[in-house]
Amino acid sequence: MKLTSTAFEHNAEIPAPYTCDDQDISPDLSWTELPAGTQSLALIVDDPDAPDPAAPRMTWVHWVLYNIPPDATGLEQATGRNALPAGTCEGINDWDRTGYGGPCPPVGRHRYFFQLYALDAILPDLDKPKKSGLLRAMEGHVLDQAELIGTYQRAS
Repeated sequence: MKLTSTAFEHNAEIPAPYTCDDQDISPDLSWTELPAGTQSLALIVDDPDAPDPAAPRMTWVHWVLYNIPPDATGLEQATGRNALPAGTCEGINDWDRTGYGGPCPPVGRHRYFFQLYALDAILPDLDKPKKSGLLRAMEGHVLDQAELIGTYQRAS
């Protein structure tokens, strides 16, 4: 399974339009090579370097989606402000809201993990779960996963 974006390469800098310093829109994402038996997809975007990469204390969650249909081949740029693929459900990020929240690190260069999971089930309505609730619901259903990492550091 592969996860890519035309906005940035794996382990490269995320451009400003996808951050709190500019438009704060989600980058486009594309995926290929889903495993046989995939019934739905889940996407979690988080930052394990919060608040400071030199002394991380938490993982900050930026976006939570689940029940993305397997016939979807990706998400368009600014999906958070446009329609999601039919059937897709949203979870709550660490700003206590649904939708995408772009990189906005208080200090240093942070890593942002875009993690896509292929699941062998369509999950029940989890009523806007946080990342931890989605991960619990996914247990035993993950067929494969793909990861795309971007970095970002705010100008001083």
